[in-house]
Amino acid sequence: MNNIVLYCPEIPQNTGNIMRTCMAFDMRLHLIEPLGFYLDEHHLRRAGMDYISEIDYRAYPDYETFEKENHGLFVYFSRYGLKSFDECSFETEEENTYLIFGKESTGIPKEILRDHLDTTYRFPMRAEARSLNLSNCVAIGAYECLRQQGFIGLSKTEVIKGKDWLLK
Repeated sequence: MNNIVLYCPEIPQNTGNIMRTCMAFDMRLHLIEPLGFYLDEHHLRRAGMDYISEIDYRAYPDYETFEKENHGLFVYFSRYGLKSFDECSFETEEENTYLIFGKESTGIPKEILRDHLDTTYRFPMRAEARSLNLSNCVAIGAYECLRQQGFIGLSKTEVIKGKDWLLK
């Protein structure tokens, strides 16, 4: 299974967008605390996280607990990555793949990234750009992962209005 991991996300609207991405791509979401928002129904609705009931998500009190409870391919995304994300292979024998993203203000801590330099990637961008939006980064990383895996289990045709809707 493919998984999205958010290390201490701070902005609820970003997490809401990521929840929608996880639902659409059939990925599990992992949230590492502390969070910059509450996970109760009132706050989730206010942040536009209306997909919370349709996704599989788990919260962890810290990174160590997350790492202890999950096994597979861990892929980190950071502006400090030494390799471009297109160098990552998501075609793996591992049962689970975890795409790990940091908090909006500071990313994934240096202490974690130092131990995973071989599996830490960055998204190429203009040198003058500090970073990309977190929810955009998750979508780019998730889509590349799924593309390499052949979009297994995902619909390649429009099912709500029908695949021939444009022809009518």
